[in-house]
Amino acid sequence: MAALPVVLMMAALLVGCGTEDTPKAERLPVAYVTAEPTAFTRAIALTGSIVARDTATYSFETGGRVTEVHVDVGSHVEPGTVLATLDPTQQQADVDAAKAKVGSNAAQLAKASAAFERQKTLLAQGFTTRSDYDSAEQTLASAQSALDSSKADLSTAETNLKNTTLTADAKGVITSRSIDPGQVVNAAQAAFGFAKSGALDAVFQIQEQLLLSGRKPKAIKVSMVSDPSVQAVGHIREVSPLINSDTGTVQVKVGLDNPPDKMTLGSPVVGHDASEAAERAIALPWKSLMVKAGKPAVWVINAQDEAVLTPIKIAAYQTDEIYVAEGLKPGDRVITAGSQLVLPGEKLQLVAAKENAQ
Repeated sequence: MAALPVVLMMAALLVGCGTEDTPKAERLPVAYVTAEPTAFTRAIALTGSIVARDTATYSFETGGRVTEVHVDVGSHVEPGTVLATLDPTQQQADVDAAKAKVGSNAAQLAKASAAFERQKTLLAQGFTTRSDYDSAEQTLASAQSALDSSKADLSTAETNLKNTTLTADAKGVITSRSIDPGQVVNAAQAAFGFAKSGALDAVFQIQEQLLLSGRKPKAIKVSMVSDPSVQAVGHIREVSPLINSDTGTVQVKVGLDNPPDKMTLGSPVVGHDASEAAERAIALPWKSLMVKAGKPAVWVINAQDEAVLTPIKIAAYQTDEIYVAEGLKPGDRVITAGSQLVLPGEKLQLVAAKENAQ
C-alpha cells in the first residue's frame, strides 16, 4: 500500500507527457528544374598535327664514307636535288678495273673471231679438220661470254659509282636526317626521312572510348591553332587497328580536301565534327546526376512531392550539363541541389532552381 502513491504519480506524469504536441519533422529543402527538350550538337574538339600522306626514306644503295651532306631537316627539295655524297674512290677504281677487263675481253673476242673465220674458210676448202673448226667455234663462244660478263660488271660498277650521289626523286620536304660527314654507312642504311608534297593528312590521337559508339562523322573541320581562320575540311581516311598501350589512344588520319598553303607540315591543328545536324534531348545540370545499380540516374519528384530515383540514358556530356536521351519526359521535375541528401520516398520542400540560386 505504501508503494501505491508512487505508482499513481508516475502514471500521472506519463499521461501528462502524452498530451504534449510532438514536433513535426522538417522537410528537406531541395532545388529542382523542369525537364524540357532542347537541341544540342556533339562538340568534340581534338588537337593533332599536319603530316604528309606519302612519306619515304632515302638511303644509299652502296656503302662508303659520307663526304658531304647538302640538306637538313626542313629543307625543301626538287626532283634531282643532291642530298648527300659518298667518297667515290673505291667505286671509281672498280669502274676503271671493269673497263680494262672489257677492253681485254673485247681484244680476245676479236682474236677468236678472226681465228674462227679462218677455220671456216679452210673447212670450206678442205684444208682443215672438223675438230679444229669446232674448237675455234667454242673459243669464239667463250670469248663472247666473257665480254658480256665483263660488260655486266662494268654496268654494275658504274651504277655503284652513280649511287655514291644520293638525289631526291620527287618534290617534298626532308623530315629527318641520320647521317653526318665522315660517317661510314652501309647500303640501304636510312639517311633521310622524306615527306612528298601533295596530299596532306591531319593526324589525331583519340581516346578509345570515343570510338566505341561506332558513330563516324561525315566530315571533320580542321583549323590551325595559331590562326583559326586557316581551315580545311577532311574525311576520316584511316583508323589504326592498334591501341597505344601507354596512352590508351588510337591514331586516326583525316584526309584533307584542298588544304590552304598556310597549313604546312607539322602545323598543330584542332579538329571537330563539321556536321551541323543537331539532336534533341533533355538538358540537366551535371550535379543532378546520380547512380543506380551502376548506371546513370536522377531524382524525379512525383505528384506527392516524393523523390524517386529514376534510371536514364545519357546522350552526351558537356562541360556543365548532361543531355538525357531516355528515362525522362517533358515536365518531369528533377532534383539538382541537395540531391546527395535525398532518400527514396522522402517528403521534400521544393525550391525552383532559379529561386534557389538567388
